[in-house]
Amino acid sequence: MQLRSFHLLSLACLLGGTLQAQLPGTKSSGEILLSNGWSLHPEGKQFSLPADLPIRTALHPNLPLVAIQHAGNRAHKVVLFDWKKQSILCEHDIPKSWSGMTFSRDGKTLFVSGGVDDRIYQLELARRKNRTLLRRGKNIDVGAPKVLDLPSGICATPDGGLLVPLQRSDLLLRLNAKGETLFRSNLPKRSFPFECAYSTKEGVVYVSLWGRSQVLAMDGKTGKKLKSFPTGQHPSAMVLDQGGERLFVSNGNENSVTVIDLKNQKILQTLHSALFPDAPPGSTPNSLSLGPKGKLLLVANADNNNLAVFDVSERGEGRNLGFIPVGWYPTSVQFLDGAKKILVANGKGSKGSRANPGEPGSKQGLRFSRDNYSGSMFLGSLSLMDFPSPKRLGLLSKRAYQCSPLQGRERKGVQRPKDSPIPLKPGGKSPIRYCVYIIKENRTYDQVLGDLKKGNGDPRLCLFPRAVTPNHHALAEEFVLLDNFYVEAEVSADGHEWTMGAYASDFVERTWPVTYGGKGSTRLGGGKRGSLGYPAEGNFEIAIPKNGYLFDAAKRAGISYRSYGEFVSNPNQGKPGKPRIPALVGHCDPHYPSFTMRVSDQARADRFLQELKGFVKRDELPRLLVLRLPNDHTSGTRPGVPTPRAFVADNDLALGRIIEALSRTRFWKEMAIFVVEDDAQNGHDHVDAHRTVALLAGPFVKRGVAIHNMYSTSSMLRTMELILGLEPLSQFDAAALPMYACFTSQPDYRPFSKREATWPLDEVNAKNAYGGKRSEKMNFDREDAIDDLALNEILWKSIKGVHSPNPAPVHAAFVRKWDED
Repeated sequence: MQLRSFHLLSLACLLGGTLQAQLPGTKSSGEILLSNGWSLHPEGKQFSLPADLPIRTALHPNLPLVAIQHAGNRAHKVVLFDWKKQSILCEHDIPKSWSGMTFSRDGKTLFVSGGVDDRIYQLELARRKNRTLLRRGKNIDVGAPKVLDLPSGICATPDGGLLVPLQRSDLLLRLNAKGETLFRSNLPKRSFPFECAYSTKEGVVYVSLWGRSQVLAMDGKTGKKLKSFPTGQHPSAMVLDQGGERLFVSNGNENSVTVIDLKNQKILQTLHSALFPDAPPGSTPNSLSLGPKGKLLLVANADNNNLAVFDVSERGEGRNLGFIPVGWYPTSVQFLDGAKKILVANGKGSKGSRANPGEPGSKQGLRFSRDNYSGSMFLGSLSLMDFPSPKRLGLLSKRAYQCSPLQGRERKGVQRPKDSPIPLKPGGKSPIRYCVYIIKENRTYDQVLGDLKKGNGDPRLCLFPRAVTPNHHALAEEFVLLDNFYVEAEVSADGHEWTMGAYASDFVERTWPVTYGGKGSTRLGGGKRGSLGYPAEGNFEIAIPKNGYLFDAAKRAGISYRSYGEFVSNPNQGKPGKPRIPALVGHCDPHYPSFTMRVSDQARADRFLQELKGFVKRDELPRLLVLRLPNDHTSGTRPGVPTPRAFVADNDLALGRIIEALSRTRFWKEMAIFVVEDDAQNGHDHVDAHRTVALLAGPFVKRGVAIHNMYSTSSMLRTMELILGLEPLSQFDAAALPMYACFTSQPDYRPFSKREATWPLDEVNAKNAYGGKRSEKMNFDREDAIDDLALNEILWKSIKGVHSPNPAPVHAAFVRKWDED
């Protein structure tokens, strides 16, 4: 049975017309449709890399060699690639790493960041039996006792020494050729120094402060601060022109590159790298390469999956020449061979996403290995191409635009039915006044709704069918069944960022693969541990997207809003929880439990319904309500706690209770309820690793129909924004397809009646439950603080049977293990 075929779905009603439902994958045109509605169509020759997230490249000063640094979820390593012979020469494993690597000026040594282990690895080029190898030399320890330093963008100096930003201790380190410290200069607190560029001509080092929107000029001999230059948010990659007169700086949290005039000590120009000059944030420019004589500049737009090409030959008159489509999430770009060629490292490869490669029970399906684990599903790649002629660049630019559903500040080609209750633009009239947004945890479509015959499901992959989730099934049947809905995220760290901000910043994208891979913490001595920490949900200011989150948009628009557990810390021993972002001060329930498996979702529902009674009594309700219902995450088979099915049944009943209560208030007549998972992490799904459970309810939601349109979390956000009159947060909600097809102008005011639990909520795991001992060692008090590969094996075998073949894990990217602070 081939459920994945693109013609399997019936014709779907879309914006008043009929179109065949789209599924992610390769199209006849050669484009690869991603699950977020954007496409890949990379230029040049593609080379697969042996690990995920290639984060940086370094060119050898004399030989046709490029080193590629991997710092993702899988084994960290350095790959040496011969770009003339177009072949990988060798791989060298690194215990832990972080974005930082450079060749020495003579090309004999490659210096690589050792990440949280606070060391720099010296890898020497060597020849053995006509093979070029990297041989481990003496490590350079850079850390101070009991402090996490985290060496980042390393820069070689002419005297054989190094300049090293220490990202977590806010220091600039200078080492001599022997690896001895010459100075450790303090930088502003929480500045997260990212990279440095050394001007041999002036003896000045420039440091990009990732968290401070500025570049510091410092004396290269003494470390004394000389001057500060303002930039856009998240200044990261930098490149000096050959004369040392201009410094180009990519601004990762914006769509721009700052050009600094070093001769006159001023900002010369800001280059906009997005496909459209008025596009919202979201391009994520994160790597630069400057051609000979400083005439051409390449900018890698990570989230646009392309390169922007600029003519910068005239000072202050840089202009865009066009775009080159490359692979998924380009992280590094290099001119080669005197700008005749271009090399790009693609963080998530060139093939797009995928689903379970084998049928359940098949030999392929039995493979429960890291080759099918999220960290390896998206192996990085290289794109190698000739620099295009003007005519070719024009054609490639056209292709780059075709790969994007964005046009200016909105989706291109959207047709709104004339009588739709959803406005065409923010600020338009709508009979819907209130939006309720309920966020759950980590399930795929097939895991929950795969047993529904009306949808494109695989019942063999269904772990939590109608008997466990009667309210999910009732909502999907009474309102709309969404069987082609996807999350943009891979794990909870980027999941809650996408769910609330339609974007995950470069800080989040670079940090969580390392931490989830178990390479984000270390022992510092004195019994202390250093950790990169949980990089999302307001824990770090640097993680916040340029336009903030849905709460910030509501605040800007003067819309009332309230959060229940989302971006709020847990109440603890009678002490109220605290908002993690400024917009939630005074706009959250401090007594509503956030993520923890120690509290039932019935308790969460009780707390919300208590507040709802107060809103009804006062005849007022915030126009935006955001609730967190996380217990479908489960606690595995830890003895004495609810079984996985009991946890999911608890979540299901709480969802039904909340929607029923809302539907019996007078606010229901003007309400729309949106339900989504933050990610589809590590679940089985026969269509795509990102496909998930999404539900809608409300009088203006259609009744009893299946909608096969391709939607994503950003579509849900965009629909709420249109209702509430909010501007897009990023390019991704701006470009998302609004959920017009799910709504009707003819309201049906019948309330929803919850279904009582049909699975016992008090069912607990026995002492000898499969995987019980492993579950006991897992931390379920923080999202994704566990080995989810092991958890999902436990879920499958505890439900399907110990000897049941476990389908290859299907999920969306690199997640392994969380690091505790």
